[in-house]
Amino acid sequence: MSSALPTYSTTSVSGGSINNAPPSSVSAVGATSLASGPLLVAEPALFGLLIEMGPALEAAMTGGAREAVFFKMEMLGYNVGQRLVERLAKDHARFTDTLDVVKFICKEFWMAVFRKQVDNLKTNHRGVYVLQDNNFRWFMNASGATTLQDATQAMTPFLWFPCGLIRGALAGLGYATVVMAESVGIPQCTFQIKIATGR
Repeated sequence: MSSALPTYSTTSVSGGSINNAPPSSVSAVGATSLASGPLLVAEPALFGLLIEMGPALEAAMTGGAREAVFFKMEMLGYNVGQRLVERLAKDHARFTDTLDVVKFICKEFWMAVFRKQVDNLKTNHRGVYVLQDNNFRWFMNASGATTLQDATQAMTPFLWFPCGLIRGALAGLGYATVVMAESVGIPQCTFQIKIATGR
């Protein structure tokens, strides 16, 4: 009695070789590709989710209370930000002060989420930080509005999710914050972070 087990071999193809091994396993954290490392969610899928999330949440709420929708979007971002910063900061040296934490958000966290670093960071050295992104990635392909003012107003509700991302990331690093965002013109976006005293 013989059992039919799959066999895997290496096949030569025009000077190179293709490994016929089974595909890599899917872990609890995410999928791993043989050639390129971790697989990421496709940006168009994320953009589609964000675009549909606001109207869907508004329709689900009784009376369509916009503030409740914005709160829900911000809380979703908060949860994602907390989980993401746990992964990003696990191998990072301990932060010595608040400025180091904000620099981590501006560099590594921003790079992981938006594939670029923040363009400008300002502080008053009293717990208020202003992060400016001149080409906010999630606004780069925005269309539909006829004027800059209409476009800015239409995109404002979509700033609640990234505000939640930032607030959640900072909470994951041990800082209670208030995060506000504004856009004076698409694709520019400014985030103001107020860190609570007495951490």
